[in-house]
Amino acid sequence: MVRHGPTHVKKLIGWTDVPADLSDRQAIAGLKGALPDLPVISSDLLRARQTADAIQGARRRLPHAAQFREIHMGAWEDRSWTEIDDSTPGALRQYYEQPGDTAPPEGESWNQLSQRVHERLTDLLAHHPKGLIVVAHMGPILTVVQRARDISAYDALAQVIAPLSVSQFNYDGAFHEITVNQFPAAL
Repeated sequence: MVRHGPTHVKKLIGWTDVPADLSDRQAIAGLKGALPDLPVISSDLLRARQTADAIQGARRRLPHAAQFREIHMGAWEDRSWTEIDDSTPGALRQYYEQPGDTAPPEGESWNQLSQRVHERLTDLLAHHPKGLIVVAHMGPILTVVQRARDISAYDALAQVIAPLSVSQFNYDGAFHEITVNQFPAAL
């Protein structure tokens, strides 16, 4: 799994469609060259699609998948932490300190995100047993980290997933971590 390129946006942008900054050509080339020859699929959001386009090369491209979108922040989309905290004091803190069934107004919970990612990913892996390159967002990648490590959502959210990093997993009916948040030189 590859996290999309940086956006430099300082707001919550789950489903907000913003472009990725792919100006670090050396990082893109290193990533493109380090990844195995597997089919590429991405979230349907622009930042993930652009990143997938940049690293695809001669690899087969699968149709974009909305199930790999970032968590939907609902009424909190495209708002800063301060704006949200000013309008609903403590709600954002509760959302991140007690992830699970808590959801932003008109948004989705961690458990809903995890379910949609897991369902799509396991279905794809049944059809692509040699593996895939999935270009997605921090949240979807962390849901797989959570399953692979068998940890709480709260603990999963403590893991850094940097832009353009690679997280690798084996799947045999369950996910097993190989590496998390690595860069091409470390692969």
